[in-house]
Amino acid sequence: MNTSLTRRRVVAAFAVVALPLSLGVMAPQASATDRDGPFGPGCASVPKNGAGSLDDMADDPVATAASNNPALSTLASAVKQAGLVDTLNSAENITVFAPTNDAFAKIPKADLDKLLADRAMLTKILTYHVAGQAIDKADLADGSFKTLEGGTLTTSGSGDAYKINGTASIVCGDVPTSNATVHIIDTVLMPK
Repeated sequence: MNTSLTRRRVVAAFAVVALPLSLGVMAPQASATDRDGPFGPGCASVPKNGAGSLDDMADDPVATAASNNPALSTLASAVKQAGLVDTLNSAENITVFAPTNDAFAKIPKADLDKLLADRAMLTKILTYHVAGQAIDKADLADGSFKTLEGGTLTTSGSGDAYKINGTASIVCGDVPTSNATVHIIDTVLMPK
C-alpha cells in the first residue's frame, strides 16, 4: 500500500475533525449579559423567593405566573375578566409585555373601570400586549412584532433600557415562565 497516500488521507481526516474544533474554540462566546436572565431596574422589586418570585414564575404558565406576582395583580384580574387565562396558559413560545399595577394606575379610574367592564375592548388591549413568538433581550434593540390582536409593536433601546412603541419602558425583562417570556412594562399599550 502506498504509505504516502495513506499518510495524506490521515492528515486530511485529522484536518476535517480539527478545523471545526479549533473554530469552535476560537468562536466568540456569549457574554455574561447575554445569558444573565432577567434585566432591568424593576427586577429588584420582584420577590426574591416564594409566590411571585422569578423562580416561582418560571415554573408556571404565564397567566398563572402573573397572578402570583403582586406587581401584576391588576393585569391578572384583567386577564381573568377578559376570559384569557386558558388562552394564555395554553399558548406556546409567546411573549407578554405585562403592565404593572402602576401602569394601570396611570389610566384615570373612570376610564379603567369602563375598560374593565367592556370585555371586547379589554380583550383587544390585552392581546395587543402579546406577541406570538419568543422575544428576548437580543431581539429588542430594533424590533417589530405582530401581536395576537393583529397590530404591531415596535421595540428600541440598548443595554438594559428598552422602549415599546416609544412610550412604555421595560422595567424587568426576560422573565421566564413555563410557556412565555415576560417583559414587565410601566405603561399600558393601546392598539391603534
